[in-house]
Amino acid sequence: MTNPQSIRQAILEAPFELDNTGEIPHPGTLCIPLAHRKALAREAVLVVGARGVGKSFWTAALSDDVLRHQIGESVQELAHTTIYIGHAAKSSIKTYPNRETLKILLDSGHEPYDVWRAVMLRWLAEITGKEVPTDSWSATVQWVTQNPEPVAQIAETANARLANDNQFGLIIFDALDRTSQNWNTMNHIVRDLLKISLWLRDFSRLRAKIFLRPDQMERTVTSFVDASKILATQAELTWERHDLHAMLWKRLINTTDPHGNCLRSVVTSILPPSNALRPENSVWFLPSALTSEAPYQRRLFEALAGDKMGKDARRGVPYVWSVSHLADGHGWTSPRSFLAAISGAAEDSVQRYADYPLALHYESLKRGIQKASKIRVDQVAEDDPWVPKVMEALRGKNVPCDYETVYHAWESIFPHGPSSIPSDHLPPQHVESWDGVRKDLERLGIFVTRKDGRIDMPDLYRVGFGLGRKGGVAPRKST
Repeated sequence: MTNPQSIRQAILEAPFELDNTGEIPHPGTLCIPLAHRKALAREAVLVVGARGVGKSFWTAALSDDVLRHQIGESVQELAHTTIYIGHAAKSSIKTYPNRETLKILLDSGHEPYDVWRAVMLRWLAEITGKEVPTDSWSATVQWVTQNPEPVAQIAETANARLANDNQFGLIIFDALDRTSQNWNTMNHIVRDLLKISLWLRDFSRLRAKIFLRPDQMERTVTSFVDASKILATQAELTWERHDLHAMLWKRLINTTDPHGNCLRSVVTSILPPSNALRPENSVWFLPSALTSEAPYQRRLFEALAGDKMGKDARRGVPYVWSVSHLADGHGWTSPRSFLAAISGAAEDSVQRYADYPLALHYESLKRGIQKASKIRVDQVAEDDPWVPKVMEALRGKNVPCDYETVYHAWESIFPHGPSSIPSDHLPPQHVESWDGVRKDLERLGIFVTRKDGRIDMPDLYRVGFGLGRKGGVAPRKST
């Protein structure tokens, strides 16, 4: 059945997986945009991406043999690459120290450089079969600092063994913002990790891949000799509009049956027979006709949501509107936000518009934005708990507004200045002034400064933080 009610229920059953904290993704969720192919390549040591664009997703996917084989069909060099996780959101004390252990190591006088060398050593020793001290991280770090020649020998042996097996070794680092609650310390930790990745480049078969948030790319992080060699490898995890829609449909057609069959029927009703869906090992793949906008991708979304965001086209086109209204201050929309909005729109359509002739009502798409915004705000609160504190002072105000309005609101709540903002994680990076906090919010994509100096906000954050805009999507109500 492909009636609107069945399609809505099928969308709600899709493997959207709105957050990833280290879990292995579902095979039917893999969609690799062109920009991500470059980022996943072995030579891309430094990979930069905002929250929700895929850093933890790709870390988890690459650590799984089955998924890595699937990724290797697009990034062929990964088919001959063994993966090791050097740091991630999910704790694994045998392979890397957690934040508390790392703090003890640094407080005892060890440099982050030596800690990362110890992490590398456990990886390389595993490749070579050599025994090194692993009773504690303190023991491993101490052995590394006292035995530079054996460390070099182990690295050379590992490189030779991989070459003999026609394999490469790749160690991946993610969630580095969780390594410390102090910006200077974390910058030191990241800088020394980049230095270690430079050391690995001396070996033909060993590489590191480091996922960072944009706000971690401070100048001090790359202030070391030959940092340009690492910066030259930099790739960014970005999603174009057609990438997001392709990702959506890849997940929809891989919904468990009978829902998957329903959604695949929607696709086949739009595509010509020459562009059929392709199953392989229980995973359905999109034809190339659905990985770009024209002409079928747009028609397919219109089959779900129509071609107008109201009674006429002046209010926007759902295919475009659903992505553009989820963009952050830098103009980028994350797959996590897009999926949350579509899921929210389907749920709202079930509840409010059961008799509507299309699966997704345009008003439900607007409420989907509210759901996506709430999820995004909640996730920001996890990464940067200081942000909700400063944004609460602006709740109920309208944007765009003068910076003075923002400044006075903050001063009234925090009369002792930005340093008094409570946070149990990283505080604002530039906590020396309110202007520094404003710039931090801009770097996070929450604030946008217009040419006339006024402060504006993208709907993705404005709605969730409870600010208004004349004619815009209404902010969510406080709960």
